Amino acid sequence: QVQLVESGGGLVQAGGSLRVSCAASGRTFSSYAMAWFRQAPGKEREFVAGITWSGGRTDYANFVKGRFTVSRDNAKNTLYLQMNNVKPEDTAVYYCAAGASRWEYPKVGSGYWGQGTQVTVSS
Repeated sequence: QVQLVESGGGLVQAGGSLRVSCAASGRTFSSYAMAWFRQAPGKEREFVAGITWSGGRTDYANFVKGRFTVSRDNAKNTLYLQMNNVKPEDTAVYYCAAGASRWEYPKVGSGYWGQGTQVTVSS
């Protein structure tokens, strides 16, 4: 299995940028497709972005397309989410998760998950 630890969250003004990271340990990081999810207070956890094992494919939720970029560095066992032009509605706890294979993104309730990092966007 793989252990995941998110970092880099914090307070940012609307229109600003922030990068959150997810450090992986345990089983080979490159064995997994990875994804970022988020959960705002009172709302369900939702998919934000995903990336396959080599970075050859990425997918984004419509509400972050053109603003967020997911990437990974397999040599550093780290997943990233670059967040640009953030909005107050991006405020949430951001989670990274590992899928069941190199190509399959994780789903809520399955896979391996970190503990989350809080991102707060002020207006």
